[in-house]
Amino acid sequence: MNRKIKLIWDFRGPESLKTAEHHEIHLKEFIAIEKLNLTITGFSKINELHSIAYMVVEEPNMIPVRDALKPHRGEIYEEN
Repeated sequence: MNRKIKLIWDFRGPESLKTAEHHEIHLKEFIAIEKLNLTITGFSKINELHSIAYMVVEEPNMIPVRDALKPHRGEIYEEN
């Protein structure tokens, strides 16, 4: 089984949550356009001035998605 990588986009400022929520829409559009077999996307509030949008990809697919979408960072995804 391949490891999963969480690609993360950081947004800062008082409107960061709305921006992260909107960015997730674009991530889902990218998945549909590219016909990718990805199902995990989301956004979350870190604090009042920092929110993130994210998508989870399998490690072999990470480099092409990373190069196309330019996330700010990534981390190993642990399923709960």
